[in-house]
Formats: sequence, C-alpha cells, structure tokens
Amino acid sequence: MINNDFLPQIPAMAKELPFAITVCDTEAIILYMNDRSVSTFQKYGGADIIGTSLFDYHHGASSVKLRELLDTQTKNAYTIEKNGIKKMIYQSPWFKDGEFAGLIELSLEIPIEMAHFVRE
Repeated sequence: MINNDFLPQIPAMAKELPFAITVCDTEAIILYMNDRSVSTFQKYGGADIIGTSLFDYHHGASSVKLRELLDTQTKNAYTIEKNGIKKMIYQSPWFKDGEFAGLIELSLEIPIEMAHFVRE
C-alpha cells in the first residue's frame, strides 16, 4: 500500500514543472513522480513504477550510492551528459515532522556551456 500523506506538501504546480521530480520513502519506494519524471522514466513504465523500489532501476555504483544516501541522510549533486543533453542531478533527504522521510531527486536540463558566477 502506498502512503500518500506527503502529497498535500507538494504544490500543485510541481506536476508540470519543466524538470523531473522523483520522491521516495526511507525504503526507496517511489512515492511521487511529476509529469517530467514520468516522461523521463517511460521506458521503465512511467507512472506505473510509483510504488516500486528505486533499487529495481539502479544497479552497480548507482545502487551503492542510493543505499549510502538513504543510510546517511545526505545530499548528492552532479552533472551528466547523455545524447547531447546535459543535466544537473540533485538528490536530497526530505523530512516530515523533523524525521527523515526519504529522498527527493531533481533532474534539470542545463546548457552544455553555462555561465558560472562567483559572488561575494
């Protein structure tokens, strides 16, 4: 059974944002995917994978990293490039009533060459 208590915390606008939002619980069970996330993971079943484990789709080093993030409740950020598209991936713990509740991942397409500013 999927526990959707957290859904009211997600603003309605998240559904159609132009970047992927994927949320899992402390056991890596997928709780939420916005439209872009569903589209991104269509080859795995899209919205039908809600309620399944992220470990079903992460293997090798990515599975180890996922386990580490869940165990240490820490964040992870990196960029990737695939098929000429560069993305920033930002994975972070989320909390409910001060208790660790799982992970949230944002996946944003970014330009191949992007300005970087250092502000002080």
